[in-house]
Amino acid sequence: MAAENNLKTLEEKSIFILREANAKFKHIAALWSMGKDSTTMLALARKAFMGKIPFQVIYIDNGIDFPESYEFMEEMVKKWGLDLIIAKSNIKSELSGFSCCGANKTVALKKLMKEKRFDAIIASIRRDEHSIRAKERYFSPRDTSFKWDYKNQPAELWGNYATKIYDGSHFRVHPLLDWSESDVWRYIKKEKIPINPLYLAKDGYRYRSLGCTHCTVPIKSSASSIEGIIKELKITKTEERSGRSQDKEKAYVMEKLRSLGYM
Repeated sequence: MAAENNLKTLEEKSIFILREANAKFKHIAALWSMGKDSTTMLALARKAFMGKIPFQVIYIDNGIDFPESYEFMEEMVKKWGLDLIIAKSNIKSELSGFSCCGANKTVALKKLMKEKRFDAIIASIRRDEHSIRAKERYFSPRDTSFKWDYKNQPAELWGNYATKIYDGSHFRVHPLLDWSESDVWRYIKKEKIPINPLYLAKDGYRYRSLGCTHCTVPIKSSASSIEGIIKELKITKTEERSGRSQDKEKAYVMEKLRSLGYM
């Protein structure tokens, strides 16, 4: 019962944040990677707005995602009627040491935002994913250069959020900040949310955190169902993003990427 009440509380908070964002900003969009978190975020948006997502959905494509991810994307666009924008990301060396993602995807997003004039972007990051993400707010301002001042974040007290837009700046909206990995999977089970099949074990391996084919490796696992994943998370000592090469870099690299506007 306590777990169900916690999920209900998380759901209500996320729906409130999504509705608040849609009301506060003139031109908003959501980032979608086909992963469990961003798909859950879209499911929450559908519940918040009577079954239809009222804003566009952005996918940053570097051309080397998994075939299963592209298939899942096509399936979900049709099933949920998503207004999808695909922004192409170039593959080249950047500060994290990996040429596939990181700052390169930020460059693609920056170009798209300039073209479309979005004043807010919804992202599905969680505080428990990485220490630098724990410093985020539900409504997090970015300056005209996409930079995030993680040392000077606005206070968020009693449901009051800073949403004032300055020329050329934008906000990142984070409706899943308070969720844990287990919360997401329990909500997926409860709401019967479709998932990328790569999360389910096959031949003794599955992907716990999804990136592209160049920077993501599977973990040993026998969890071939959502129930199995939930049980596995209760006993595992492995970090969620251990299969993501970029996260194995020193902490300052992720902090630098986030300060520059990395998703």
